[in-house]
Amino acid sequence: MADRRAVTVWRALRRRPLRFLLSAWPWRCWAYLASGALLGYAALTALVLLVFAGMALSFVGVGIAVLTCAALYGIPVGALERRRLRLVEPVPLPGPHDALPARGPVTWAGNRLRERATWRELGYTVVFGAVFAAAGCGVVMLLCLSAVLTAVPVIAWALAPEPVMIIPGEPVSGPLEALLGPAVGVIGLALSAYAAGLLAGAQVRTAELLLSPRDDEAGRRVIELTRSRARLADAFEAERRRIERDLHDGAQQQLVALNMTLGMAEMELRESGSPTTELVTRARGEVRSALAQLRDLVRGIHPQVLTDHGLAAAVAEVAQRHPVPVTVDIDLPHRLPGTVESVAYFTVTEALANAAKHSGATAVTIVARIELGTLRLLITDNGKGGAVPAAGTGLQGLADRMAISGGRLVVSSPVGGPTQLRAEVPCSG
Repeated sequence: MADRRAVTVWRALRRRPLRFLLSAWPWRCWAYLASGALLGYAALTALVLLVFAGMALSFVGVGIAVLTCAALYGIPVGALERRRLRLVEPVPLPGPHDALPARGPVTWAGNRLRERATWRELGYTVVFGAVFAAAGCGVVMLLCLSAVLTAVPVIAWALAPEPVMIIPGEPVSGPLEALLGPAVGVIGLALSAYAAGLLAGAQVRTAELLLSPRDDEAGRRVIELTRSRARLADAFEAERRRIERDLHDGAQQQLVALNMTLGMAEMELRESGSPTTELVTRARGEVRSALAQLRDLVRGIHPQVLTDHGLAAAVAEVAQRHPVPVTVDIDLPHRLPGTVESVAYFTVTEALANAAKHSGATAVTIVARIELGTLRLLITDNGKGGAVPAAGTGLQGLADRMAISGGRLVVSSPVGGPTQLRAEVPCSG
């Protein structure tokens, strides 16, 4: 069910009843009920007309479409009510519907008809027009009558010497004889303010019950979001492996074959003393350079040592090749899931790249531990600091990648250093 938090207007009534009368709450409740009386009657009238029109036209086939519109009629009414509710409830009420892809009105209508929230909104429309609109109209009438009674002396003074009747058949000849009206009017205003607060709170509670998502629906959304995030991470991992395989088995092997072919051509040309030998030798050098770059690219996508030996060995290998001295302190009780190792590895490589390019650091420390089922990674450099995630240093991309895995990345980089990256990645789904 919806969150059973305290209704704001009821809380204001209960805490300070007298101050409630002098606050803005009565005016907000009166405005909410007065507008609700008009909208409620209009919504109920339109719904009844749709139902009767659908039944009358059902024999020609058009009535099915009209009745479908009647069934879906609660959706716009519910959306309007959630917005209008802000008059008396500061906390916005979330919508109960799942997001749907744009696949045409027929598909949209079919999906909405299968949702229980659609029928709750339709029920709210009926209750709104039949109960709350009538009750709100009664409170507004009491307000108007009380306001008139309060203003009776002014009215008597303005219309004098014409008589004014507060009670039918009992004329009031002057302002002094009309003092009973303001006394009753002030009491009526106070009663209408309290009644408006109670009724508005009851409508808020009903809207929370019928117009907001239930706990089971919210739980289903969270589960689906988690599954979608896992599917996205798996899709990224599968695409990464496909690219790695294509580079390793395709382009890399072709470059190796090309290098061997050029080598044999170089040997034959050198024996014949051909002047093109130098060009072939230069081409072989370019191929070897391209092959080395391709191997570095494959290693950067996903190093084989990470797959074979895990995160600690992969980070140690990166640290050995890094131009800045790196101290590695990784103590893990077991191998981690592949997605976790991949995210952690690329966090380390990006942090080391930033330290080499931007920080001016002379030492980097990497510490990793498992705590309560979460990999906690701390990367510290003694550079000049001032790293800004939005400045194109790759930190924003790391944070996004971490979020896909359900983790988080915290960057601390005051000007003058040091810079610390704290990464937390859950080791279970």
